[in-house]
Amino acid sequence: MTNNYILRQLRYTFDYSDSQMIQIFHIAGKEVSRSEISNWLKKEDDPDYKNLVDKNLSYFLNGFIIDRRGKKEGHLPIAESKLNNNIILRKIKIALNLKDEDILELLSYANFRLSKHELSAFFRKPTQSQYRKCKDQIIRNFLYGLKIAYAG
Repeated sequence: MTNNYILRQLRYTFDYSDSQMIQIFHIAGKEVSRSEISNWLKKEDDPDYKNLVDKNLSYFLNGFIIDRRGKKEGHLPIAESKLNNNIILRKIKIALNLKDEDILELLSYANFRLSKHELSAFFRKPTQSQYRKCKDQIIRNFLYGLKIAYAG
């Protein structure tokens, strides 16, 4: 799953305009142009398509959290230079203030079944024995469930 796909899905789920996208990056401390946003949102077969690196998606997700939940006192969160599906799922969970039951319900909208124990394994520290990697299929179904719940 590409970072561009995740950005595209979040944009269309929450109906963000280019200006709103630029603002979300800005509140996380990253300046981007309208053309950068446009190129990141293009399909892979478009000649103007540009790959969205992990750090830039991390800036967006941090801005998404601030936009949805409000800014905390102190410093801005640091954008990770390396993302994985577990971190992406956690950041979206935080931004939307989702509980485990909410995530399971969103997955059920996509006809995807997961137990609460399987879900909790995604949010554990990688050093714990119960930790599990979140696969692309789970993120894809989660984003689809979000689209159904938030975009109708």
